[in-house]
Amino acid sequence: MTSAFISHELKAFWRSKNTGKSIAIRIVMGILILFLFGYALLLGIVLPKIIEEVSKTDPIISFCGILLVYFLFELLMRLQLQELPTLRVQPYLHLPVKRNALVTYLATTSLLSVFNLWPFLLFWPFIFQVIAPDEGAIVALAFIVSILGFSVFNNYLALYIKRKANLNGWIFLVVVIGLSLITSGDYVWHLYSLRDFSYAFFGKLIHTPAYALIPVVLALGMYYLNFVYLKQNLYLEDLNSSKKSSFKSSTDYPVLQRFGTVGDLVANEVKLIMRNKRPRSTIIMGLMFMFYGLIFYTNPKLGTSDYSAIFVGVFMTGIFIINYGQFMHSWQASHFDGLLVSRINFTDFIKAKFLLFTMVSTVAFVLTIPYVYFGWRILIIHFVMYVYNLGVNTAIMLFFANRNYKRIDLSKGASFNWEGVGATQLLVGFPLLLIPFIIYAPFRFFGVANAGLVALALIGIAGIALRQVILKGLVDDFNTKKLQIAEGFRNK
Repeated sequence: MTSAFISHELKAFWRSKNTGKSIAIRIVMGILILFLFGYALLLGIVLPKIIEEVSKTDPIISFCGILLVYFLFELLMRLQLQELPTLRVQPYLHLPVKRNALVTYLATTSLLSVFNLWPFLLFWPFIFQVIAPDEGAIVALAFIVSILGFSVFNNYLALYIKRKANLNGWIFLVVVIGLSLITSGDYVWHLYSLRDFSYAFFGKLIHTPAYALIPVVLALGMYYLNFVYLKQNLYLEDLNSSKKSSFKSSTDYPVLQRFGTVGDLVANEVKLIMRNKRPRSTIIMGLMFMFYGLIFYTNPKLGTSDYSAIFVGVFMTGIFIINYGQFMHSWQASHFDGLLVSRINFTDFIKAKFLLFTMVSTVAFVLTIPYVYFGWRILIIHFVMYVYNLGVNTAIMLFFANRNYKRIDLSKGASFNWEGVGATQLLVGFPLLLIPFIIYAPFRFFGVANAGLVALALIGIAGIALRQVILKGLVDDFNTKKLQIAEGFRNK
């Protein structure tokens, strides 16, 4: 059956109307991957010399210490970049095809991921150059088997997390935050050493090669867990049965219920974000940008000047507005025609976007409060830029969103995906970044920097106070552009 599935997949690819575009993209990606493989292999060949120059301990001890760290970072990268293997299951469900054959195909094709090749290119040269001559072939084989086991374990663990996250987006965020905290505990807070944990296992392979069977067992267990999960959820009704029993209302977030229809629309937007990889990446990127200030405020060359604080404040409190807002209507491209013929009031539709921006930016500002450590002025500037983002940048983003006619397919991943990106996204950066400095710079030039901050704050407050006027203008603008937007979204 595997050969039949592969044949069907190839026929579906060649018969697609976008075959030419897909081939061009695959050729470019293939060349890029070959370059990366070449660099990885080169790094693996010179790894013994690098470890010898950087580390003052035995090269094998240092090598054992970096393996666990590598697999932690690899898991984080897999969660971001590795695609789920797909197969159009529905056409086979009414045929005499065993469910085990379908599930086995889905489970085994994931091993074709390029991530499973990185460890061999990076670590096999070291094993053959250093470990095999010093410790013997049995120990070298134990390292190869254990690295293979951990790589396969990571492969299926990442897929299991992403499949569970498709039903509950919070799972993905919890896992990413957990991995970030684990690495921060070593490299930021120095509470423990991941290298010591790594050596505690891989160092034992030198004296007891049988320990290599542990990662193999873990890999087989994770494969079985994926197999069972896929088999249980192979039918669409199986995926939806648990949701039907726990259904409450269109708004599962009590804090949004007070906003009525607008709250329902925001709740649906939040669900869209959490259940799809590309919009969900905007949340993850926003969390990562909360550390952006450390790059500036801990660097003596960049310092804590007002210009740096304004720049950082715009990004940290407005990164979601920038990353998500520029594709505001494109996220609904697949059902945009349905929105146009529905009974949704588009004033509420645009108002929901404002509310979503306000909520996420408020959370972002709260997360930046610890930067008061670098001075109260830093916190004040962050608050000013938070108000400015709500009053000005939200309106700018929605204005440009009305001019983005490129669709986004939510079923595709976020990595190397340029759908929805056009000239509009390049132009929108100028007003977002330049206007605050244009307003502030003259006041700073004449020695009244505080007045410049007050001016930014007042402009932001004016934008919030005039939101109803701005909202009406955006709705009118949307009504004149909605047919063009819908036509653009239909072009796949």
